[in-house]
Amino acid sequence: MKLIMKLVGSLSLTMWLSMVLIVSVEAQIIDDAIYDTSGEALQAGVEYYIRPAITDFGGRFTLIRRNDSCPYYVGQENSDASDGYPVVFTPFEEGATVIRQSRDVKVEFQGVVTICIQSSYAWLLGDVEPITGRFLITTGEDTSTYPTGNYFRIEGTGIQNVYSLKFCPTEVCPLCKLLCQDIGPLVEDGQRYLALGGDFVLPVVFQKAQLTSTA
Repeated sequence: MKLIMKLVGSLSLTMWLSMVLIVSVEAQIIDDAIYDTSGEALQAGVEYYIRPAITDFGGRFTLIRRNDSCPYYVGQENSDASDGYPVVFTPFEEGATVIRQSRDVKVEFQGVVTICIQSSYAWLLGDVEPITGRFLITTGEDTSTYPTGNYFRIEGTGIQNVYSLKFCPTEVCPLCKLLCQDIGPLVEDGQRYLALGGDFVLPVVFQKAQLTSTA
């Protein structure tokens, strides 16, 4: 009888531990979601402004025309006084609706009107800035066979609802030898561009774009 009771107790403990493990895994999956400034999980196809999490580091993300040429580059407004442009996120994972940490996503500006003729304002890994050797982020439509250059990642910082951006599309190409680097500002001629690498990783938050009345 004592042996039976021990076996029952051991099985109960094993079942309890298994349940705790399942709950922990489910909680981790939930925690992997990216949250906006209102505490809501980021959704695919919904418009959000990206802005720095700390003051005095520029304003919302926007488009910058470099050297008076096309296409436009990804950058920041110089202050919070300017609106910038909202973006939408599209996960690489088919059917995914929630944007999660450390997963590949496309990022595309919305509502853009510029003098450049572009069918898309999606983020792309662009050319190298010659002085610093850092890759800039440009915009356009990627027509390459292996589109690793138009996927980015959002990483957690350990601070609630504050994140960083990174280029490391390993979901798109698991076997590729990629240049995985964080994204930070590159100031040139008074303009704040976004580029890979650098000494400062820009912490950002995501603010849901408010719908405006057309009445």
